[in-house]
Amino acid sequence: MVPISHYTILSAVLFVIGVLGVLTRRNIIVIFMSVELMLNAVNLSFVAFARHYGEATGQVFVFFVMTVAAAEVAVGLAIIIALFRNRETINVEEINLLKW
Repeated sequence: MVPISHYTILSAVLFVIGVLGVLTRRNIIVIFMSVELMLNAVNLSFVAFARHYGEATGQVFVFFVMTVAAAEVAVGLAIIIALFRNRETINVEEINLLKW
C-alpha cells in the first residue's frame, strides 16, 4: 500500500508545475492546460484523502470539479477561438481587447 504522503507530494508537485505554467507562459492554450493540471492535482488529493479516510465525499468533489473543468474548457476554447478570429493571435501580451 502506498502511503498518503506520496500522493500528497505528487499532488503538490503537479500543482506547482501548473502554477509555474500559468505565471510564466504567454500562450493562452498552455495557460488553460496549466489550469487543468492544477485542477487534476487537487482531484488527486481529494481521491487520496477519501481513500485514506474511507469516505466517498472526496470522490463526489472530484466529480463536481471534473464537471466544472469540462465547462471551463468548453467556454475557454470558445473564447480563444473568438479572440483568434478577431486578433489572429493567442499570445496573452498581444491581446488588449479589454483596454480602452
